[in-house]
Amino acid sequence: MTEPNLRIRGLTKSFGGVRALDGVDLTVPGGRVHALLGHNGAGKSTLIRCLGGAFPPDAGTIEVGGTSHTRLSPRESIAAGVAIIFQTLSVVDSLTVAENIFLGQEWTRYGRIDRRAQEEVAAGLLERVAATCSPRDRVSELPMGQRQLVEIAKALSRSASVLVLDEPTAALSGTESEALAERVEDLRTQGLAIVYVTHLLGEVERLADEVTVLRDGRVSHHARMTGQSRRDLVEAITGRTSKGRGAYHGAAPPRGHDQPPPTPRPRPNRLTLDALQGPRFGPVDLTVAEGEIVALYGLIGSGRTSLLETIYGRHPATAGNLHVGTRTVRPSRPSDALAARIALVPGDRRAQALFPVLSAQDNALLPSIRRMARLSIRSTRAERRVFGTLSDAVALRPARPDLPAAAFSGGNQQKLVLGRWINEAREVDVLLLDEPTQGVDIGARQEIYGVVRTLAAERGTAVLFASNDPEEVVALAHRCLIVRAGRVAGELSGPELTEAALLSAVHEGAA
Repeated sequence: MTEPNLRIRGLTKSFGGVRALDGVDLTVPGGRVHALLGHNGAGKSTLIRCLGGAFPPDAGTIEVGGTSHTRLSPRESIAAGVAIIFQTLSVVDSLTVAENIFLGQEWTRYGRIDRRAQEEVAAGLLERVAATCSPRDRVSELPMGQRQLVEIAKALSRSASVLVLDEPTAALSGTESEALAERVEDLRTQGLAIVYVTHLLGEVERLADEVTVLRDGRVSHHARMTGQSRRDLVEAITGRTSKGRGAYHGAAPPRGHDQPPPTPRPRPNRLTLDALQGPRFGPVDLTVAEGEIVALYGLIGSGRTSLLETIYGRHPATAGNLHVGTRTVRPSRPSDALAARIALVPGDRRAQALFPVLSAQDNALLPSIRRMARLSIRSTRAERRVFGTLSDAVALRPARPDLPAAAFSGGNQQKLVLGRWINEAREVDVLLLDEPTQGVDIGARQEIYGVVRTLAAERGTAVLFASNDPEEVVALAHRCLIVRAGRVAGELSGPELTEAALLSAVHEGAA
């Protein structure tokens, strides 16, 4: 019997006491497409990074082409025949297509790169993936779909037998997505084992031979696609039936885990967008009332993040109006937004919000230090008092003001960033959250939800958050706006706001 191209057995990985993978098994023979599904935080990215050599597993084996490994370095992963195409492509825009394909493995002749030979081989690889670009084209001039095919051609140049595609159509147009689907079908017939990570159930139904669903780091569902309905997939991903907002398989959910915050009494609007347009979104009309929590739910690339960043002044709006209460504001930079009492907690806290070497206290109070100063001199006593109250409010652990932010877990780092805008020295009318619990364990997630609910209920803060996690939307939002192709495509609230309804709504125009 022929060995499968990829066999993973008992793969386990923990981070700071949180188990991201817990005994995961996955087998993919050549000539098969295996869909890997699950919520954000389910363990998909950790599995991919273990396979690609970025993370060493704590236990388990990775077998590629019949050779078993307990861990792989990035170089060993490539040599074994594994190629991973991430959402953020690794092509170098300033190089040609051929130069990208052979980057790091250049062919030389008489001590010089043999460009002619590289271009001839590149042309054959591009033909194999049905790319329309030329080996001499500059990558910066190519559309996204062609760039992705260049990445796949590069993988084939290294004799890959296992191809992992991580959300491959997130940034593609409908036409480009259709073309990529055809290429995946071609590569399947060429004998590659393809692991296809996606949120788009229509793609799974079209392309996948088998499907594995991860939930909380474990395999919660595995089946051949034959006979699987979309409802089966939705219930496997959510772990619940689609009968109601809080319906679970088996035991009842923990108190507060899946229950939305109480609907606030009618109040004036705190945030109003009138036909607002910006990069990759618009026009968008929406309102968020005092004390209301509204979600923006959509797939990666839908325009959710760009909308939040435009409200915060990171990108200039190209048309439309933005109102905070009765005031019209036009933030052209974040300082303008902060002056209008608009704050943002970005999705990538490490790159965009956190200062790892600074203390927890400085990270949490950075925007408020000047307000607490006396005669332009920092007030250590006031800062300690405010930080102490803040750390209690967000359940920071450990509650040590002197500890550098890098020493805290992901959940507690997020609490520090969130704490900047909820301490007593700040006044925020509109709080924007981009993927508020990304990379956060379930315990810290519930604590962060509690902080946001309290902020809305007790201070009347209008909260607008973006998420691609339907469980999070159901747990936290009063209303949810479905975002598709940069526009609001629908709204769900009350009993209609269920995980199954969210998944169906977001896939309607993308299947």
